[in-house]
Amino acid sequence: MALADSPSSKATRLRHEDGLWTKLYRGYGQEIVIVCAMIILFVTVGLYNPRFLSPQNLITIFSGNAYIAVAAIGMAMIIITGHIDVSVGALIGVLATISGTLAVSGYPVWVAWLLPVVIGVAVNMVVGILVAYARIPSIVVTLGMLSILRGGLISVTGGAWISNLPPAFLLAQQKLLGIPAPIYIMIALSLLAALWMSYSAFGRSLYAIGGNPEAARAVGIPIERRIVSVFMIHGAFAGLATILFATQLQVIQSTVPPNLELTVITAAVIGGVSILGGTGTVIGSTLASILFATIGSALIFTNVSAYWLRAVIGLLILVTVLADMVRRRRGA
Repeated sequence: MALADSPSSKATRLRHEDGLWTKLYRGYGQEIVIVCAMIILFVTVGLYNPRFLSPQNLITIFSGNAYIAVAAIGMAMIIITGHIDVSVGALIGVLATISGTLAVSGYPVWVAWLLPVVIGVAVNMVVGILVAYARIPSIVVTLGMLSILRGGLISVTGGAWISNLPPAFLLAQQKLLGIPAPIYIMIALSLLAALWMSYSAFGRSLYAIGGNPEAARAVGIPIERRIVSVFMIHGAFAGLATILFATQLQVIQSTVPPNLELTVITAAVIGGVSILGGTGTVIGSTLASILFATIGSALIFTNVSAYWLRAVIGLLILVTVLADMVRRRRGA
């Protein structure tokens, strides 16, 4: 007489018997949902107003939020480890001012592009050290950094505008085959980061730290060094996002972009990164950034107030977090 399957053996057998669609949904469910939502938006709004699907508008949708997508890559890594950074918007504002000032002061363009990345890494290295070794919660450290950066920027510059930027500095306005450079940069960085997170020992260790820090330490993962390193990487992505942000227009205002940090965090969370850490992908955060731009453009082309965008994003946050909680409880 054959013995009955145990619950664990049944679950294992069912996983092996799952079809390709089920496996894809289990691994990339949130990404699939976002892509489907964008397709529905494109079709629905395109039928209502065909100008929504014009090549120029599509390019604007994909390039306008590219800097948010790049910043969200680093944010996704931070949240995967179980931490958060609410100072990224202020950091990008400060770095944009530094970059623009260097550009109009006669420094080589490569210096104006490189220095924001270096400073972003240095600032976030300090944040990472305080979080990892001083054991200060990341929300507290980054709130303090937010106040320092925002207050310091306004005190030093008074919110002045930086104009007369040299044409060579305006990277985001460059095009290749009619497609703006930010789209290429966003796609390349997203793919490279996704591959690195999935197949490198460092990337996999970030999931282990966010999922179960005690188990990660038990298998020999240097948690403190990893946390400092991931904050530094996040600072590098913030610097790269700064270059795309600062070179979009002919001028730069020396202020912190309003709600930018919330938008970046939201892109990571709606993209499928669990706010509790341990799960998620950087591809999802990139897709969520594009979804925000698609929703914003759709509101304009349907004559709906753009202020509804914040309400829609807030609703998406609540639904995403609730779905994540349900998945975790079912998994437990």
